[in-house]
Amino acid sequence: MAALIKLQSIFTPGLKSALLVLAILLGGITAATTGAQAGEFEDALASLAKAKTKGKIAAINVIAASGDERAADALTAFLGGNLYFRKADKKILVAEKSGAVYVLTDPLTSKEIGQSKKSKIKKIRVNNRLRKLLRGVLGGLTLLAKDPDKRRAAADAVFKSRALSAIPVLEQAIEREQVAGVKERLVMARAAIALDKSKIEAERLAAIATLAAFAVPEVRSLLGSIANSKASEAVRAAAANALVDIESRLAFWNGVGNVFQGISLGSVLLLAAVGLAITFGVMGVINMAHGELVMIGAYTTFMVQEVFRNYFPEAFDWSILVAIPAAFLVAGAFGIAIERGVIRYLYGRPLETLLATWGLSLILQQLMRTIFGPTNQEVGNPSWMSGAVEVTGGLVLTYNRMWIIAFSLMVLISLVIVLKKTAFGLQMRAVTQNRAMASSMGIRTGLIDALTFGLGSGIAGMAGVAISQIDNVSPNLGQNYIIDSFMVVVFGGVGNLWGTLVGAFSLGIVNKFMEPFTGTVLAKIFVLVAIILFIQKRPRGLFALKGRAVEN
Repeated sequence: MAALIKLQSIFTPGLKSALLVLAILLGGITAATTGAQAGEFEDALASLAKAKTKGKIAAINVIAASGDERAADALTAFLGGNLYFRKADKKILVAEKSGAVYVLTDPLTSKEIGQSKKSKIKKIRVNNRLRKLLRGVLGGLTLLAKDPDKRRAAADAVFKSRALSAIPVLEQAIEREQVAGVKERLVMARAAIALDKSKIEAERLAAIATLAAFAVPEVRSLLGSIANSKASEAVRAAAANALVDIESRLAFWNGVGNVFQGISLGSVLLLAAVGLAITFGVMGVINMAHGELVMIGAYTTFMVQEVFRNYFPEAFDWSILVAIPAAFLVAGAFGIAIERGVIRYLYGRPLETLLATWGLSLILQQLMRTIFGPTNQEVGNPSWMSGAVEVTGGLVLTYNRMWIIAFSLMVLISLVIVLKKTAFGLQMRAVTQNRAMASSMGIRTGLIDALTFGLGSGIAGMAGVAISQIDNVSPNLGQNYIIDSFMVVVFGGVGNLWGTLVGAFSLGIVNKFMEPFTGTVLAKIFVLVAIILFIQKRPRGLFALKGRAVEN
């Protein structure tokens, strides 16, 4: 309007008058339209104080369709159970408890208007039917948000609620959407509404054809309900046929997901077992405290993150990169202390080594309980390890597990290089094969023993860093992995690193494929029995070391 008035200076007096009248009329129409929409919103909101469920449903739809910018906040408060009315005058309020009173906010102005006792206000009840509608409506209100994650979440909410009131905004969102993954969700939601609400058979069949392209659990559930409903024969048959196709595709992707989960579990077992492959496979030491060295690595990660949280919060994403070498050094130092203080007196006496290290494991567990307490400690994921990518068919690959898989392979390759290409690796192999000959050649066998045990312990500490990203950090952390680690080493071949790799991934994948049928505990029992039977036939494991040791 101001722009039109400004332009009057370049027009004739008659045209000036006409333009001024037009501007006033347009402003009046806009104000009247806005006022009508605001009035609809306010009237519908006020009606919630007295309405029953059906009346509340109607009011929610009016509020959502009003386009009022206050609608989302009011409906969010309603969904959260914070919408009340004052008994004295039925005024709608947002109330949040604070101490002995409720702080009151006016949903029309978003301003605090005082406080009240519980006896003077009454909550507007919300049931499951209303919650489902509210989630869908709120989803519809954010379908045009700038953030694609919010649009995706809104589309999923609309799919679940299948609210007719969301269709206009949904169609608008589909037309403007540029992100392929989000657009698929929007199309799914539109087809779901048509299938669930439409009375026209052709529209329902078209919706089934659209949904059949999406092999996701939500679509399977919807088509299953339609196939068993009282819909027409054609609709039920189409839903049943689409359901069969989706089931087969979901089964395939479920298998792919099990392989990924198995490799993920195998990578964790690999990290936990590769250090044991050195101390047990190469040195012949049965170290029952190996799991506690993993635990020490996890607690080191916690301590490093605490330093970053308190002093360098803006650099928290780098905490894991600092924790990896820190955990290696701390766990390695513990390992060297164990070897120098206990293990070196027990070489060649495996039973005594087992009992001594078992006692050490109890001591280390109690030490952590004394320092950190018996409860779980919070270890966070950096932003680059958070989140997931959904491939298709409900297959979700989490970033933290993908990073752990890559990390475990990098650790294994680095260890192979150290053992094969460095002087320390050569000396370590020489000492383990013939201690007397190695000593006569000038190798300090005691130092090599300590460093070898420290290397295996340090790798266990790095395993603790990885495990802290997917498991609880507690004094009992190591006990969950020690038995599995021994099984991996024995199955793959004692002292063979590539056998440890194959053994870890094999046991991980087998476990994940068996768990849906037997449960976690029985799956582990069956795997253990299978390994016992296997080593009866191949006592040296899957990949036995070739050659001979000079000493026995």
